[in-house]
Amino acid sequence: MKSQKATPRGDNLRLYFIVCIFAILCVTLGVSALLTLLLEWLTNTHFTVPTIVWMVLFSVVLGGGLSIIMSRFFLRPVTRMGRAMERVAAGDFTVRLDNPGALGEMRDSYAHFNTMTRALAATETLQSDFISNVSHEFKTPINAIEGYAMLMQDAGNDPALQREYADKILLSTRRLSELVNNILLLSKVDNQTMPLEKHPYRLDEQLRRAILLLERKWTQKQIEWDVDMDEATYTGNESLMLHVWVNLLDNAIKFDPVGGEIRLRLHCESTCIRITVSDNGPGIPKDQQSAIFERFYQADGSHKSEGNGLGLALARRIVRMCGGEISVSSEPGKGSCFTVELPRE
Repeated sequence: MKSQKATPRGDNLRLYFIVCIFAILCVTLGVSALLTLLLEWLTNTHFTVPTIVWMVLFSVVLGGGLSIIMSRFFLRPVTRMGRAMERVAAGDFTVRLDNPGALGEMRDSYAHFNTMTRALAATETLQSDFISNVSHEFKTPINAIEGYAMLMQDAGNDPALQREYADKILLSTRRLSELVNNILLLSKVDNQTMPLEKHPYRLDEQLRRAILLLERKWTQKQIEWDVDMDEATYTGNESLMLHVWVNLLDNAIKFDPVGGEIRLRLHCESTCIRITVSDNGPGIPKDQQSAIFERFYQADGSHKSEGNGLGLALARRIVRMCGGEISVSSEPGKGSCFTVELPRE
């Protein structure tokens, strides 16, 4: 099947100008012919009106008509876009353009302009939400630190109370430190300012190391592990991928019941390495499964549980930056299963 050769957009605009110039020439010739006939008639009737007056009159009429045509078909759409750009430059991202006229190029320009303003409006909303969420997440541990510090002052010489309040303060400072580190890392990953150094390493050993890093948490909840992993060598950024596994395993530990079990699988397939982390937690409703990968989203709207809603957003960004994909399947009351697919070199 032969492919049709696409016509460049510039050819359409060039054709419009050629047609307009041709029309101007035809009008000019027509008016000249009419002027010649009129002058000949006036000469035969001996009507004494200076020739220059008629020439000026027809020139004004012709120039005015052509100006209206040019303004309507060419200048007005460009002027409207210029004014709309001024509004965008002033911070108004709600402006939209329609009715571009007959020119196809202007229709394309208007469509691109509307796409740009919609993207800018979405970015502004995202930035506003980000600032609001960051402020909320910072406020919670800071208020806790302040409150427990005041209680320590009132604790007197009671070592047990002082130790309890000190532990609470330490927990809040760790949460604050984790929040700052996640924000900085997410910013570096989003802006791609972090060099993505790749080298081969044992992925199954990295997952075992991630389990050991969280040993205190799963030991306290008496959680058992069901691990089945192939020996896998992966070429990627080892430090970034460790953030992914620690986050997924930490979430599984947090939501798995006391005395529960977490299943970890790693299997090498022909085109990818598939890793799954499954828990027996409360599960995630269908309408929330896509939102859990958004920044600062927490299923617990009160933000009382541990975490700051950045872990899964960061994990997805890292996995996608490595050319992979992360997904979740879950049902309320039946636990959750997170799947990571990484491309094989």
